[in-house]
Amino acid sequence: QATKDAGAIAGLNVWRIINEPTSAALAYGLDKNLTGEKNVLIFDLGGGTFDVSVLTIDEGSLFEVRSTAGDTHLGGEDFDNRMVTYFTDEFKRKYKKDLNSPRALRRFRTACERAKRTLSSSSEATIEIDALHGGIDFYTKISRARFEELCMDLFRSTMEPVEKALNDAKLDKSKIHDVVLVGGPTRIPKIQKLLQDFFHGKELNKSINPDEAVA
Repeated sequence: QATKDAGAIAGLNVWRIINEPTSAALAYGLDKNLTGEKNVLIFDLGGGTFDVSVLTIDEGSLFEVRSTAGDTHLGGEDFDNRMVTYFTDEFKRKYKKDLNSPRALRRFRTACERAKRTLSSSSEATIEIDALHGGIDFYTKISRARFEELCMDLFRSTMEPVEKALNDAKLDKSKIHDVVLVGGPTRIPKIQKLLQDFFHGKELNKSINPDEAVA
């Protein structure tokens, strides 16, 4: 109902609501010029939740959600947390002080989130926070390789719901025609690489801004 209300407030005539995986598939025009059926896997990794859906689209643009899987406690915030822990330890080692002020931690988290985004397009990110805590200016760097190391178990865990969704849909991965990325954290190169390797090098649908694909 909230989605319908938002549409009405925006001045739209709301005819019906479609589910998010179908919306993402439509954004890529995957229902266009079909001959026969097409199987699509939607990999939707958000800030705090992760969903994988398998859909089948037929020639009449009918969408059937075959399966869904995921993790309601996995997302970009978990990657931020790993970085925050890593750098608070570094701060403690360097300055022999605990970073326990809520305001300092908030600033720290914001800087780590920004660094994570930078590492999707650069091999290194700089963190610079003036007067972080007790008058200390905190300047440091993190490489993409180190970030990947910190989060590798989380990145790898995204493959389990992919396998489960395929099993529940009774489809082999070779039968998936398109893989669609949704959500900001899918910009992370290592996540794209793991997914591409899982699907034997298949090109991923990522040309649309993943933050807006569903909208």
